Amino acid sequence: MAGENNRVVIVTGGSSGIGRCTASALKENGCIVYEFSRRSIPMVGVTHLSVDVTDEDAVNAAVQQVIQKETKIDAVINCAGFGISGAVEFTSMEQAKAQFDVNFFGTVTVNKAVLPFLRHQGKGHIVNISSVAAVAHIPFQTFYSASKAAVSSYSYALANEVKPYGIHVTVVELGDICTGFTKARQKSILGDDEYGGRISRSVSQMEHDEQNGMDPARIGRYIAGIVEKKNPAVVYVAGAQYKFLSLLCKLLPAAARGKIVGKIYG
Repeated sequence: MAGENNRVVIVTGGSSGIGRCTASALKENGCIVYEFSRRSIPMVGVTHLSVDVTDEDAVNAAVQQVIQKETKIDAVINCAGFGISGAVEFTSMEQAKAQFDVNFFGTVTVNKAVLPFLRHQGKGHIVNISSVAAVAHIPFQTFYSASKAAVSSYSYALANEVKPYGIHVTVVELGDICTGFTKARQKSILGDDEYGGRISRSVSQMEHDEQNGMDPARIGRYIAGIVEKKNPAVVYVAGAQYKFLSLLCKLLPAAARGKIVGKIYG
C-alpha cells in the first residue's frame, strides 16, 4: 500500500516510447507506477497490467485492481496511441475508426474509469498526451491530427467539468520525438500516383523530422515533472520550437497556417 508521500500513478502505453520513458522517470521520482499496455516488457520497479485501452471491461478491472492495492490514485497519464498515414480518400473507415478508438476513445475510457474515484477522493491529476498536430494539421496524417485535436479539445472541456472536485486536467502537446512510433506507423501510399507523389514525400519528411526529433527520455522527465506540480496548467507544449509553432498556428489566419504547413508536408 502506498504511503502518504508516494504518488500512485497509472501510465497507459507504458511498454514503449514516451509511455515507457515517462514510467521510468516517475519511478525515479519515487512514485508507485502501474503501467497499462498490451505487451509485457518488464521494467524494474514498475508494475505491468495487461490492458488494451479500447477494452472498457479490462480498463475498469485494472483500475479497480490499483485502487484495491494502493487505496489511492494520484495521477493518470494517457500515453497510449499510434499513427496512421495516407490520403483521406484512400483510407478505409476501419482504419480511421481504429485511429480514434485508441488515441481518443482509449483516453476517454481510462479517464471514465478513474474519474468517480478521483472525485470521491477530492483530488487527482489527469494528463492526456496530445500533439502539436492538434493545431498544425498535417496533410496525409489527417486522422492522426484529428484524433489529437479531439484529445486537446476534450481535455480543455474536461478540466472545467472536474475542477470543483480538486481534479486537475492537463494536455501535453508534443512535437517530433525519436521513438519507435515512426516504425510502428501504419502507412499507406495508395493513390500516390493520383496525388503526384505527395503522399510518400509528405510521410518521408515527417519520418525524417521524427528521427531527428527530441530525446524521449527528456520528454519522459518533462511529463513526470508536470505530475509533480501543485497547480499545473491546462496545456503544456514541450520544446521551444514547438511552443513557437503552436502559438503561431493559434494566432495566424487559417489560410496562412495552411500555407505554412502545406509547404512543409503538403
